[in-house]
Amino acid sequence: MRPRTLPLALGLSLLLFLGLAGASSPDPSDCDLIGEEGAESEAERGLRRRLEPLRGQSFNVTSTNTTTKESYIYTFRICAPINGQSNAGLVQYNDSTKRAKVIGRINATQLIGGSDWIILIYGDGDRYLNFCNKEKRKGMVMISCNPNVLGAAFTAVLEERGKFSDCFYLFELDSSVACPTVTHHLSTGSILIILFLVLLTIYVLGGFLYQRLVMKAKGMEQFPNYYFWQEIGNLTADGCDFICRSKPRTVAAAYRGVGDEQLGDEDEEERDEHLLPM
Repeated sequence: MRPRTLPLALGLSLLLFLGLAGASSPDPSDCDLIGEEGAESEAERGLRRRLEPLRGQSFNVTSTNTTTKESYIYTFRICAPINGQSNAGLVQYNDSTKRAKVIGRINATQLIGGSDWIILIYGDGDRYLNFCNKEKRKGMVMISCNPNVLGAAFTAVLEERGKFSDCFYLFELDSSVACPTVTHHLSTGSILIILFLVLLTIYVLGGFLYQRLVMKAKGMEQFPNYYFWQEIGNLTADGCDFICRSKPRTVAAAYRGVGDEQLGDEDEEERDEHLLPM
């Protein structure tokens, strides 16, 4: 039994080693960022994670050169190679000559991000023959925030090949992945208001149940601390009446006719004489 057990153990160990090696190696169909493996920019890795919902999606656009009148079909695929092209992520197809040129490859990817935009750059494309010092082509895709679409409105903006170096193709794409992540936080005032309402609800319901079930109160007396709040209400009303009243606090003396002060004080008996029987 031991001679059979040893090859089986070696086989399992080899499979485990190959599985771990495969898990640690980069996915060949993914955007391979420029730089040593494991030493890429953390910001670029974060942008690559944001592009994950678009991974493998293809976009096409047709553009006509105003000078040569030639028509080109551009195919763009995010973090996945285009069919039939080695690592090609952006391809130009000449509808007249039926020839395709690789503008950029996914194994030479750069990512730049802002508040509501991401620029994806594919480098290491086919070389120019008569322009840009015969350097390799490079494609730049400006992904702008559009919360309503995952990916749409892929357009060709321009081909900059009039320089001695650093020439590029520029494209635009709308996508929700470029939109900033919105996080909703309650303000301090909102938290205090919610806490006050919760405590008020507990106070009213708890007091009502206590007054009704324990104290056997009826009617308005079931309201917790009813007499206290009633007194507070009366005092508040008195204070408001004192501050906001429009009438004078003292009533003017009753009106007396002109010349009454000249009459002087009459004897009480004289004023009552007409009441006696004759």
